Amino acid sequence: MSELVIEGLRAEAGGREILRGVTLTVRSGEVHAVMGPNGSGKSTLSHVLMGRPGYTVTGGSVTLDGVDVLAMAAWERAQAGLFLAMQYPTEVPGVSLQDALAAAFTAAGRDVAEVPGLVLAEAGRIGFDERFLTRPLNVDLSGGEKKRNETLQLGVLRPKFAVLDELDSGLDVDALRACARRIEQATAETGLGVLAITHYRRLLDELKSDVVHVFVKGEIVASGGAELADELEDTGYAGYGAEEAEVEGVVDPFADPFADPLGSTGRPEIEDPFGGPGSIG
Repeated sequence: MSELVIEGLRAEAGGREILRGVTLTVRSGEVHAVMGPNGSGKSTLSHVLMGRPGYTVTGGSVTLDGVDVLAMAAWERAQAGLFLAMQYPTEVPGVSLQDALAAAFTAAGRDVAEVPGLVLAEAGRIGFDERFLTRPLNVDLSGGEKKRNETLQLGVLRPKFAVLDELDSGLDVDALRACARRIEQATAETGLGVLAITHYRRLLDELKSDVVHVFVKGEIVASGGAELADELEDTGYAGYGAEEAEVEGVVDPFADPFADPLGSTGRPEIEDPFGGPGSIG
């Protein structure tokens, strides 16, 4: 039994506090859903857990089986058993999916010869077209195909814990069902623990949650069973003190996911689709 324990986690970016004392524990085989409005800090939580530059942890702790996660580099967190399924998976020209997974296997001391067979098996389980397996990682894939690709990697790597940053974003119904079902199966097959960040309960129709957390203004303000997701679908977040969304460190979704999320102004930046980069916040 593994445990990912987050206690009183506080973090800031650009001098502005975003996480304000987050506490939760995810155990092997459990699915914890984190639901909240835009700008509440949900994606920041995933970035801080995985070690993205640009955020400063100002308090609290994160441990994985008693080991200090915050003291690790991002690659060390991955080797320890953390996996981040990104909201906007990045393209990596010149590096194939199998090459990336082979490098991960080598770093973890696993048999690289297993990679091709595992990749084919996982592709079949989620309906990922085999012709995409030879392309550079995520290059020229649609948003839905990129999410299937992330799910395939999760299945091959078999981490202890997966942080899903809006896995359902940009997915059609069939792709969402395939990805969510595969992750649900992993909770039973390998004891995967899941922290699923989402706006909507539709992800939880297939990926059954053990606990639902309401996340507002950088902290968990309520927790409950699966019925809490149904309530939020009906009533929204206003009853939990949510106001107009605040920018929580918005970044260009097509930029390097481990680049500094703050621009030269010290304020979050987002790429203007009709021009150059502009600051928001």
